[in-house]
Amino acid sequence: MNPKSKIQNLKSAPFLQLIDIHKRYEGAPLLRGVSFDVARGDIACLLGASGSGKTTLLRIIAGLEATDAGRVMLEGSDITNVPPHRRGVVLMFQEYALFPHRTVAQNVAFGLRMRKWERVKTDARVAEMLALVGLAGFDNRDVNELSGGERQRVALARSLAPQPRLLLLDEPLGALDRNLRERLLEELPTILRNVGVTGITVTHDQEEAFALSDHVVLLNEGGVVQSGRPEVLYDHPQNAWVARFLGLDNVFQAQVLDAQRVSVPFGVLVLEDGVALPEPGTKGEILVHPWGVHLGSGSVNAFDARLTRRTFHGSYFRLTLDVTGGTLHISRDAGKLLPDVGEDVRGWLDPTAIRWLLFSCV
Repeated sequence: MNPKSKIQNLKSAPFLQLIDIHKRYEGAPLLRGVSFDVARGDIACLLGASGSGKTTLLRIIAGLEATDAGRVMLEGSDITNVPPHRRGVVLMFQEYALFPHRTVAQNVAFGLRMRKWERVKTDARVAEMLALVGLAGFDNRDVNELSGGERQRVALARSLAPQPRLLLLDEPLGALDRNLRERLLEELPTILRNVGVTGITVTHDQEEAFALSDHVVLLNEGGVVQSGRPEVLYDHPQNAWVARFLGLDNVFQAQVLDAQRVSVPFGVLVLEDGVALPEPGTKGEILVHPWGVHLGSGSVNAFDARLTRRTFHGSYFRLTLDVTGGTLHISRDAGKLLPDVGEDVRGWLDPTAIRWLLFSCV
């Protein structure tokens, strides 16, 4: 292979690769053959419920936990057995772990001093990082007097200061109140992209995962269930478990009738033209995206229902409609005329909002 081809291959190779990672804890499998890639400059998210193996994977990537089997590759090099301090990987803990007896600037500078950076260079880097996270002028502040959001920003500045190859964030917004969390959901990806660092974050919250990341790895019971870009996972979940974990509850038992129609408990549904369905007679499940559920008369996929719940969420109402064999959940903007709880309604389903779930959980 000529040198030019080697350079091209290096550029196209994944920045981070986890290959068939296995880990047992107290004799029971914790991680079961986990494999995924992260592209250079992307923010990936490990998403899953408590106990799914997210934080253990993060610690394995950081070198704080050993694998029982499998490899961790970073920029084409095997770092599975490389000590943590030689990986160029920084892990930012949920608790922030700031030094209470040090100022803001001293906290941010800690990693640089450990790496024996020169004083002038260190001071410049600290000022740059504090400006990046919106804390310019906070250098001499006592960290004990900062708000939770300000402490989180100091921890982020300290993590970014040593110019890590890879930044790992364990539930970075978990300790924040709702308003601050929503603001930082918008700011954090911008900060990381401005620095140009590749990042992996861990969360159990699908909204947080979608807002923060370019790539989501969905874990369940120590294995990867589905991975990909957030919009792809949301639009095309592979099975009922994935759909429900992502907050999509309109899942029904179904049977394929022909190339475009399926039978469900409340009638026969027509899917959009060109959709790939299994052969007639196949049993499985379908998902109806909530945006495709309409009230009123329609020419296709009509249904009868009863409104059993109406919950106010500020800018919208969440409606629960009882149909034969299950419920349909939809959202409607506040201010619109809505039926009363207990009222019988007619509706229809947009064919483009119906998904055949590829792997049935029947």
